[in-house]
Amino acid sequence: MSSNIDALSSLRQAIKSKDPITYSNSDGPCSSLSSATHLLVSSIPLPKSSPTRYLKTGVTTASGPSDFFSVEAIYLAWLLRDAPGAEYMKQARENGLAVGFVSVTERKNVVDWLEGRVSTSSRIVPLTLAESTTPPGSPRQPPVHTASTTSQKPHSEHQSSSPSKRRYVADNKDIEVVKKIKQNEVELRDQNTVLRGIKPNNFTSIRTVYADKLKRMKESKYSSTPTSVVSSADAKLQARKARNNFPIIMISSSPTALITMHNVKRFLQESTFEPSQEARARAMADGNTRPEDMIPIYRKRTHIDSSGKETETQARYFVVDSVEALSKFGADAWDRVVCVMTTGQAWQFRPYKWNEPIQLFHHGMIHISHMCERELMLFTVKGIYVTWSNDPPNTKIKDWNVMELKVHLYILFRIPSHTQ
Repeated sequence: MSSNIDALSSLRQAIKSKDPITYSNSDGPCSSLSSATHLLVSSIPLPKSSPTRYLKTGVTTASGPSDFFSVEAIYLAWLLRDAPGAEYMKQARENGLAVGFVSVTERKNVVDWLEGRVSTSSRIVPLTLAESTTPPGSPRQPPVHTASTTSQKPHSEHQSSSPSKRRYVADNKDIEVVKKIKQNEVELRDQNTVLRGIKPNNFTSIRTVYADKLKRMKESKYSSTPTSVVSSADAKLQARKARNNFPIIMISSSPTALITMHNVKRFLQESTFEPSQEARARAMADGNTRPEDMIPIYRKRTHIDSSGKETETQARYFVVDSVEALSKFGADAWDRVVCVMTTGQAWQFRPYKWNEPIQLFHHGMIHISHMCERELMLFTVKGIYVTWSNDPPNTKIKDWNVMELKVHLYILFRIPSHTQ
């Protein structure tokens, strides 16, 4: 690669102009990024391991090439821009970037700059006149003098000037050793580096929306005649939003499952397991021929503050056993599914949004929240496999990332009384 080519600018120009980007190695063109050594950007070979001018997360002042993202890391962030967070990190590790890849919190900023949606970024070190042809972290090159300038210097000055420092050329074996060391490195992060953003948060719009409501609330508090602060339409909207914010638990619709819509309420709310057949018979005796498609579950929680005062609250959940019932909660219903109970049968997941068990129970590792223009880690979809304690182990669920919940079966023997 020519030394006067800036890899980061070339990559951005190719992406903005939608030029094809291919891969190559010592044998010629190749099809996968993991086996390639160079990226062909507009027919220009760029070593994928060469550093760019984009600073890594948490680095404020660069001290060497290791403080910058490589060409491969920048390109991989753009290539997997639409992939979920867990899948993106998995692909990065498979491409040999166990460390040094663009974090999930920084990926959107990198993609926006590459596609030209933002013109500048505080993470990019600008090209200076002295280093415009030198990759970041490389030794400075000696200044190039023209023939006329050289001829004007006296002979004594040429003799007194020190010779230019030789540029260090790394050995190929040393490069491979350093690469293996970096693959085993773990980037240390804390809550401040993960949540640190580059944009200042401006909540002026939210303050403007609620300024009038706060004013009316203060007036109604000190007014002799109570006034309605929130209209009936606002109250209905708030009630609907509150309902939509409750977490959802999905269970199997199989009639042979241990937990069904007949006995799930007593199981989760009263911590009492009742066989599904008995619960169904009891409901039919009460005139309930079929259960509801959405069952609310209430769990009591007791909070003790520093003064010793106990405060009891109730957490509300909804239980459904079908995708049709789940769709009644709105378009974002799948984002609120926090738990799935399974019988170990794969057909249960076919109508789900994630129809593969491995993908379903790993979904939500990094859940995206657009509040405050940040990405927050919220929760994972918890998998529960309910089975009898005397059933043999189910080999199908070995890779599903589910927790086994065993129900003990007690057999009661009736002892006849003996008369003397």
